[in-house]
Amino acid sequence: MKQIILILLSLAPFLCKSQEKPNSLVFWENLKKQCGKSYEGTPIAGADNDTFKNKRLVMQVISCQENVIKIPFYVGEDKSRTWVFTLKGDKIELKHDHRHENGEPDKVTMYGGTSSNIGQAGLQMFPADDETAKMLPLAATNVWWVELNDDFFSYNLRRIGSDRLFTVKFDLKNPIQINWKPWGWK
Repeated sequence: MKQIILILLSLAPFLCKSQEKPNSLVFWENLKKQCGKSYEGTPIAGADNDTFKNKRLVMQVISCQENVIKIPFYVGEDKSRTWVFTLKGDKIELKHDHRHENGEPDKVTMYGGTSSNIGQAGLQMFPADDETAKMLPLAATNVWWVELNDDFFSYNLRRIGSDRLFTVKFDLKNPIQINWKPWGWK
């Protein structure tokens, strides 16, 4: 009997080992830690057009619910863009909510995709979904990805089969204070 108890005690760490969280949930928890904070971004690639060139880029982690995180992305005075992350099981969906100044949805809004697997704790990828392909046929080969660690958050877009690449990197070590709200928010 004593031997059985010793064997069971030696196996206890293996038998009682708790399941590790999927990478997507680690990513989600780290993203939620940014709630209520704002950061200035630096364009890394693809910001040489009039939409982004010489404009202040700011992200504001404005709303963190259990399964939805909303992050407005301001481009100069343009407050039309919000990234909407939704946790769906162990996958994350990224949608792009575009609004007019009066708060009405743009005719091109809520495009994006859902991660196809649990990704990495610091990197989640979002290939364009069917809804996006129907709404924006040229965006059918879009892949968005977000990198997140203690130092930075980066938002990236690559259109496969083209030279289109957009990357903006936000310094998480230096939060900023803003008092803006995206268009359509009260």
